[in-house]
Amino acid sequence: MIQPNIPDTDRPRVVIVGGGFGGINLAKALRNAPVQVVLLDRNNYHLFQPLLYQVATAGLEPDSIAFPLRGIFKHQKNLHFRMAEVRGVRRDENVLETNIGDIRYNYLVIATGSNTNFFGNKIIEEHAIGMKSLIEAVQIRNYVLKQFEECLLLKDESEIRPKLNFVMVGGGPTGVELAGAFAELRRYILPKDYPELPLHLMNIYLIEASPRVLAAMSETSSRKTAEGLEHIGVKVMTGTAVKDYDGLNLLLSNGETIQTQSLLWSAGVKGFPISGLPEGVVLPNGRITVNDHNLVEGTTNIYAIGDIGQMLNDPRFPKGYPMVAQVAMQQGKQLGHNIKAGLQGGAFKPFKYKDLGSMATIGRNRAVAEFSGMRLSGYLAWIAWMIVHLLNLMGFRNKLVVFINWFYRYFTYDRGTRIIIKRGAANIVKLRQSVYQSDPSIGL
Repeated sequence: MIQPNIPDTDRPRVVIVGGGFGGINLAKALRNAPVQVVLLDRNNYHLFQPLLYQVATAGLEPDSIAFPLRGIFKHQKNLHFRMAEVRGVRRDENVLETNIGDIRYNYLVIATGSNTNFFGNKIIEEHAIGMKSLIEAVQIRNYVLKQFEECLLLKDESEIRPKLNFVMVGGGPTGVELAGAFAELRRYILPKDYPELPLHLMNIYLIEASPRVLAAMSETSSRKTAEGLEHIGVKVMTGTAVKDYDGLNLLLSNGETIQTQSLLWSAGVKGFPISGLPEGVVLPNGRITVNDHNLVEGTTNIYAIGDIGQMLNDPRFPKGYPMVAQVAMQQGKQLGHNIKAGLQGGAFKPFKYKDLGSMATIGRNRAVAEFSGMRLSGYLAWIAWMIVHLLNLMGFRNKLVVFINWFYRYFTYDRGTRIIIKRGAANIVKLRQSVYQSDPSIGL
């Protein structure tokens, strides 16, 4: 029988499920605490998800945005990492069930992040492509490049057009950045790599159900974003929802139909909970109800941070905090401080989110940013976006590689990862289903 083989200890054990932004910052905050930290994740690396779209569009190599978890914590003596898939929790016994055996805990922290939300539409879920994992991003890159290669074998425009119509659903930062990256591919790369390709047949759509893109930002930033996307050839359709998709025909709420074989879904995310929690705490969107200390309702020692936690203690966010990295990072740090204070007999402090701003890049020299009461757009916002993302990347090597890659691309108008690694790229939908439709209790 497989055992987690975690050393016994007389110290309180803090088990963290998930090596994302929340889990990492919590573990770091407990570095010098008199506890044993056990970090679990089904991957052995931390993924910098804000740059996933660049892997999907051949802008970066996968290892540029992933960093080994053991490398992050190689000097933290009180932490033990195990690759594991979480099955559930037995609250009455303080036991976490995993595929490597049962793990006892004194504190359990769920930081499992989120996955793609198709809002219950099973038909669209079957045919659309999500982008929440490194494997999916690489497969999207393979799939897109394979579409270009296959177009060269066709003569009939009616067969070529669906292969060259790329539709992004969701006008948040991911959708905006993905659409901008595809527009740059069409403008700078494809004419050189595929001079025989009929690029006039390639269309890029960004579809958003709400009245404007980047709804979390100001109307000014939203307007400039839409104008910037349209300037580089993206067809922005706001106030339009997706009604149906059969893998070829995309039906929209305005009655229009788009023929496409590439529907990239970034319209929403949902929590990734584990089984065994009190009845009623897991909401329809998969998030877990927590109090202002991130304590799961109905429990005494189980916490949820980041995307998975639904905290309603701020009137600025009546539907809960946004599912972004900054919330997870701040909650991880705060919970770490609270656990240390609790061990010394102190009181837990309620979490207060400090909004550091929002930003999104549209493409070369184009971005929008809002922070500290300032609104930037264009080149300055683009520089700010790059600096923030570089600073938040894990590891000096990754920072250096990404910086050199961006520097090279800026002056050469080139991208260096245009290779199809696996011929089975056409099976991307099946791959996505295997990732997201596995046991929902798995977590990260």
